[in-house]
Amino acid sequence: MVDVGAKAETARIARASGRIRMQAATFALIESGSAKKGDVLGIARIAAIQAAKRTADLIPLCHPIALTRVAAEFSLDEANCSVTCTVTAETFGRTGVEMEALTACAAGLLTIYDMCKAVDRGMVIEDIRLLEKAGGKSGHWTAK
Repeated sequence: MVDVGAKAETARIARASGRIRMQAATFALIESGSAKKGDVLGIARIAAIQAAKRTADLIPLCHPIALTRVAAEFSLDEANCSVTCTVTAETFGRTGVEMEALTACAAGLLTIYDMCKAVDRGMVIEDIRLLEKAGGKSGHWTAK
């Protein structure tokens, strides 16, 4: 792992997003809350938060971080039959939370896939990316 011992502790935040596309019937199940496995977006939210907390266990050489906040939000796009997951992760520490936000986003989308795969194996997860990070020596960065 990279030595972060000499870095200053600062407030750090990262936002990441990604999307899952699906058939119209699958989208309707999610939107109506009638999927056989239950509340797809509620369970995906819990999965995203849990993944953020366990990122250091999943990504080799990633520092364990004491997160102060993780929020996972889902937006439905009926026109494109897709769900976008946006995760915000925050801490006060010596290293950033980009990996936590990205891992959480991926886990949230994978959970949607898992809960709906019986009706739609052709779902596509795409565009997982960092939107913004702030804090530390490198300052504030936003995606273009």
